[in-house]
Amino acid sequence: MDLNLQITDMAGAVPSHSTVIVNFVAAVRKQLKNSTCYVFSDNVQYRFKSDDGESRTVIPDASINCRVKSRRGNTFIDAPRFVMEVLSPSTEKFDRTEKMELYRQQEIEEYWIVDWEKKQVEIYQLDYENGTPRYYLWKAITEANKEELKILHFPNVKITFDELFDEVYLDS
Repeated sequence: MDLNLQITDMAGAVPSHSTVIVNFVAAVRKQLKNSTCYVFSDNVQYRFKSDDGESRTVIPDASINCRVKSRRGNTFIDAPRFVMEVLSPSTEKFDRTEKMELYRQQEIEEYWIVDWEKKQVEIYQLDYENGTPRYYLWKAITEANKEELKILHFPNVKITFDELFDEVYLDS
């Protein structure tokens, strides 16, 4: 059994990092109730085959998955439709490069990168260029344009900027 987990030095997330994840999951969970989709926090993992044929396992900070029967134990083997990563100094490079590339290869429709310190959400949307999946930055959301925050691929699911960053403090 090849798990091929990548060990990343995580000295423990600051409370604000976790608060963003909890806020997202709490807001979205009740809106997806009685649907075929579920929101998960950073306690489930996904196993994918990368373009180079290797099996890769990742644990996103939050995900929305509509194919929940496709799993082995606590590991999903099919891609979610939405993934969110909350940046931390020890994971930012990995989230912006290797993880983003793996998510692109799996054709995950929407990828959010959340910077709790800057209070910014980068919303990436998957599109195709000559048949090849590619992420495009749809919008960077800050306090200045916070009313534009939305989950593109779940238009009936609402979360506001203020809900996402509620009780997030820079001195955490």
